[in-house]
Amino acid sequence: MTRQISRRDFLRLMAAAAGTGALGLTACGGSGTQAATTAAATGAALTSTSGKTLKALCTNESYKTLFDKFTAEVGAPVEFVSMSSGEVLSKLKAEGGKPAADLWFGGGIDSFMSAADSGLLEKVDFDRASSFADGFKSPDNYWFSKGATVVGFIVNNDILSEIGAEAPKSWADLTNPVFKDEIMMSSPAVSGTNYAAVAALLQTMGEDKGWEYLAQLNNNIPFYTKRGSDPSTRVAAGEAAVGITYIDNTLDDILADGTLSIVYPEEGMPYIPDGVAAFAGADDVEDSKLFIEWLFSSDENLKELADIDKKTTMLLALPDVSGLTLDFDTSQLMDEDLTKFGSAREATLAKWDEVTSGKEIVSNS
Repeated sequence: MTRQISRRDFLRLMAAAAGTGALGLTACGGSGTQAATTAAATGAALTSTSGKTLKALCTNESYKTLFDKFTAEVGAPVEFVSMSSGEVLSKLKAEGGKPAADLWFGGGIDSFMSAADSGLLEKVDFDRASSFADGFKSPDNYWFSKGATVVGFIVNNDILSEIGAEAPKSWADLTNPVFKDEIMMSSPAVSGTNYAAVAALLQTMGEDKGWEYLAQLNNNIPFYTKRGSDPSTRVAAGEAAVGITYIDNTLDDILADGTLSIVYPEEGMPYIPDGVAAFAGADDVEDSKLFIEWLFSSDENLKELADIDKKTTMLLALPDVSGLTLDFDTSQLMDEDLTKFGSAREATLAKWDEVTSGKEIVSNS
């Protein structure tokens, strides 16, 4: 059985773990051994023998049904907490090779690349690893992509009318003074979604023109938020006219009343693969590696994930998955060199702080 725990409880348990050398979470449901016996009886190809609870850090709480499926088929109970990729990376580095969690599920690969370069991820080998497209897995199998986050704009048509502005059609339009304090963007230091936007714009425009553009864009942004979902939430709440956001079917509900619209910018959409990895030195490395193999070895599991994420961009990562079609034309994506996303991260974020003059980063309201 899967259990989500609160961020406060998770941090409290991490603090306790620092003193005892273990993270003492209470598993929900039967023991791992009992569940493994059940999984073996139903013919599951992969079976947990650890008797432990898999502790996961993921980008949102919607993955509970996938974790429940893993528990039912493989045997390990799962507990999870939601964190952005930048938060996970900072926490992981602070833990100094003794991670309180076992599995990292979701978030931009820039953070995964940085973690792998720092020796913080566990190598995971399985047959289908050779089927990933270039740029959608670590060359040495330290992280894998479950799809990609695609970035565009969401606009509030009522606010556009109030300020006398037309919907932006391009990235260049966002620097129009009419949008002063009317653009929402999450910080690339915390959000993989908008790190993708920054990195792709720099590659597309070139460093000098790219930073000049981002400085102009900064003039129209009152503050930055923590999560990739914050801009769409705030624009939907009427706090701003335009949000730089991921684009997928999870936005369908807030688009339903017609007040909001999606814009695919003319210069192209940045994108960033979403990572999955096992933490090196974790208490339950066995089950985190089992989860990765279980997920990616089965089209059924991948289609379950696509249904949860409400996007089919995993076809960019694993083109051989049957029964899925992409939601957009790949020609709309910016031409990116994904291999540079991790190595450029530290320098990019340092320059970002300089260009944005340390503008405030706030949590979602």
